[in-house]
Amino acid sequence: MSQFILGAITALSWAASVFFWYFWRRSRDPLFLAFAFAFLLTGANRAIVAAVLPGPAHDHPAFYVVRLLTYLVILAAIVHKNRSRDGR
Repeated sequence: MSQFILGAITALSWAASVFFWYFWRRSRDPLFLAFAFAFLLTGANRAIVAAVLPGPAHDHPAFYVVRLLTYLVILAAIVHKNRSRDGR
C-alpha cells in the first residue's frame, strides 16, 4: 500500500508541476516557475526513493534533503518577487 501511495503522490506532484508551468508560460512570473520546479523535484524524489528503497521509507534522509532544497527554491522566488516590487 505504501508504494501505491508514493506513486499517487508522485503523479499528483507532477500534475501540479505541469499546472504551475502552464501558468508560468502565460505570465512569466518566476514564482510559478519555482513552484513548478519544486513539485517536479518532489515527485522525482518520491519516485526514486520508492524505486530504490525497499518498504516504507518515509523517514529516509533523502526525503528531507530534497524537501529542504524545494523549500529554499520557493523561498528564494518569494524573496526575489518581493524585492523586485521595491524597485531594486
